[in-house]
Amino acid sequence: MLYQIYEAQRNLIEPFADMADAASKVYGNPHTLLGQMPMAQRVAAAYALMHRLGKDYEKPQFDIRAIDINGVHVAIDERVEIEKPFCELRRFKRFSDDPDTLIALKKQPPVLIVAPLSGHYATLLRDTVQTMLEGHKVYITDWKNARMVPLSEGEFHLDDYVNYVQDFIRHLQDIYGNCHVISVCQPTVPVLAAVSLMASRGEKTPVTMTMMGGPIDARKSPTAVNDLAVERSHNWFENNVIYRVPPNYPGAGRRVYPGFLQHAGFVAMNPDRHANSHFDYFQDLIKGDESSADSHRKFYDEYNAVLDMDADYYLETIRTVFQDFKLVNGTWDVRSPKGKIERVRPQDIAHTALLTVEGELDDISGKGQTRAAHGLCQGIPRTQAEHMEVPNAGHYGIFSGRRWRTVVYPRVKAFIAQHGSNADIHEERRASKSAATASAPVKPVNSVAKPASKTRSQARPQARAKTAAPAKKTSASRTPVKKATSRRRSGAIATR
Repeated sequence: MLYQIYEAQRNLIEPFADMADAASKVYGNPHTLLGQMPMAQRVAAAYALMHRLGKDYEKPQFDIRAIDINGVHVAIDERVEIEKPFCELRRFKRFSDDPDTLIALKKQPPVLIVAPLSGHYATLLRDTVQTMLEGHKVYITDWKNARMVPLSEGEFHLDDYVNYVQDFIRHLQDIYGNCHVISVCQPTVPVLAAVSLMASRGEKTPVTMTMMGGPIDARKSPTAVNDLAVERSHNWFENNVIYRVPPNYPGAGRRVYPGFLQHAGFVAMNPDRHANSHFDYFQDLIKGDESSADSHRKFYDEYNAVLDMDADYYLETIRTVFQDFKLVNGTWDVRSPKGKIERVRPQDIAHTALLTVEGELDDISGKGQTRAAHGLCQGIPRTQAEHMEVPNAGHYGIFSGRRWRTVVYPRVKAFIAQHGSNADIHEERRASKSAATASAPVKPVNSVAKPASKTRSQARPQARAKTAAPAKKTSASRTPVKKATSRRRSGAIATR
């Protein structure tokens, strides 16, 4: 019901926001009669601020048309490489008519940037993408607004997120032979799970993983975000922040964590800072400082644009990452697209170099939370693991702005280049280990399929119980597996 009330309020305010925008232009134009009145500039500024406070913020565009590489103009073509129900894999393909530049571009390493699915759109990483394009082939996960996904596409779970990431990694590996992965904030956890599962199966894993400001171990230096998740029960979140999408959207009826509630939470973390920022914007308009005013608009066009998250994904993330700490406790099981339950084992990663990045002043992912990945990935040699703490940097400063461009990116670029040159050696070691494993005696695999008659929550405890004693290989014991697999492929959670 709250979602419907919010929509009604937004529809009521929107016409007044448009009128305020028109009035600000009239009073701000010195060639109009109203624009020549005393204090017209102040009135125009007040209307402009009113417009921005009341307008609806739609999904921004990356709008990266070209970049400069060593003085050469390089055109950028943004395209959707893979489309799934809840995510698009976007590629930023570079073009140049300079032969030397073109040869250099082809030799540069491919990078998959996994953007957060935690309220904002992937365009929040625009600066990250634009900087990375100078020395890498760049792909990014562009998560969809859940209210725009029809119910016919099914639910979206944390397991599906992990499986999406694996599919995207394999896609880049099929094209280039290998790839590098960068995860920012929330996706550090599912990315580590995805690579862990690939390593456990003996698949080729990315050459490097760069994890930036993420809650690998949310128990360390807990922030206000972590405290809220611990103080409230799982049922509280389900009863107080989950609502159904109103009928005026394609995803009508879908259970979601609405974007407007997330935005309210973002603002509530630093209300004074946002109030001062809006007052400064008002002052800049009065003074005619268009450059500062435009910077304010660009920031809040991005900050105020939020998306809805599927309820299952959100609730499972709260429980897995912030309440039960399943990754660090070694109790996280992920369902594969084929319906098998697989245990996440970061210690199985051996041929992927790891770089973790933290901001000294990060108030979202506290100090030590990202660095905890090194303690989990015990199979990675110390020579292949590095940690970086960025002085005086907050959460956004490690992937956007001056510190990202001048401090963090050079380190990330050097790390990728250093270990990318050893990619062939890593692959030979992995292939040798896989061959040795294949020639060893076959042992029972601790994975089971979900019975067709059970829900996801009911299936997990039973799956763990069954792994303790391997079932007899009779036709009767195989039947539930076939049914579960068939149901999964035809059901709503298929990763199309």
